[in-house]
Amino acid sequence: MERRKLGSRLEVSAIGLGCMGFSHAYGAPTERSEAVRAIRAAHDMGYTFFDTAECYVGQNPDGSASFNEELVGEAVRGIREHVQIATKFGVRHEGRQLVVNSRPEEIRRAVEGSLKRLGTDYIDLYYQHRTDPDVPAEEVAGTVADLIREGKVLAWGISEADEDTVRRAHAVCPLACVQNRYSMMARWHESLFPVLEELGIGFVAFSPLANGVLSGAYKASDTFAADDYRGAMPQYGADAHEANARLLSFLNELAAEKEATPAQISLAWMLAKKPYIVPIPGSRKLSRLEENAGAADVALSAAEAASIDFALDTMGMSAVFGGSPRKE
Repeated sequence: MERRKLGSRLEVSAIGLGCMGFSHAYGAPTERSEAVRAIRAAHDMGYTFFDTAECYVGQNPDGSASFNEELVGEAVRGIREHVQIATKFGVRHEGRQLVVNSRPEEIRRAVEGSLKRLGTDYIDLYYQHRTDPDVPAEEVAGTVADLIREGKVLAWGISEADEDTVRRAHAVCPLACVQNRYSMMARWHESLFPVLEELGIGFVAFSPLANGVLSGAYKASDTFAADDYRGAMPQYGADAHEANARLLSFLNELAAEKEATPAQISLAWMLAKKPYIVPIPGSRKLSRLEENAGAADVALSAAEAASIDFALDTMGMSAVFGGSPRKE
């Protein structure tokens, strides 16, 4: 698979794997050995970039915790030098609410726990999972700069960051990337692209398929388990399927034209827009992992991407989880 650069030094596969769903937010965790096999299979398909977080924790049927970082660490054992692991600090879950804490002592505690669970002595990319209103961006950046000097972290980023935070943090410790929600249904962070280009910062797109809707794999009648977050997402609401009918039809038309799938078109579109964008779709199914990897081989020109943008700008669609308006 093609590789892309995030920041000045970090190179990753053009499409990464968001590993959260193996143990968190999408119903019961995947059985551990099965999850490990899937991640290893993804590496065999060309993925080298694996995204996890300290707070991605589910509950196994026996009541024990399923730590996503442990799955990733076990899966990359023996191939560690050939992959890039991204993990995150600064968030804990209380139900479905996120509680943020990026005090320096908390970052120090978090990195030691992540290194242990991952079974590694360094983290390729360490994100502040969400900005903390009580801790200045400069203080967070300074703490991570110390971790980089100590060799525990190679590069860092911020998830769900705005321009002011990016500039302030980058001035203290250069950022490799920003990781924000981004898809055909969630384009409000495109306003950040000129800043990233100015500063030489990459962009990692999480939820690039709008939590699965853009794969075209779901029907209006589909339901989700109580512990599956999709059940509360507006793009899966009662009227969403009808609201998104034109979008899904548009994707199907493009897919037929390019001999691809709707998911591949969704990913290829963002790859074509900017050379520093790296989507990290998540899936637990090998067929989906292979399908998503194949998006890197779907050729869309910059002109075709711009044409898609124009169509999206003029197309009605449902709200999408994240709470921000889509680009006008």
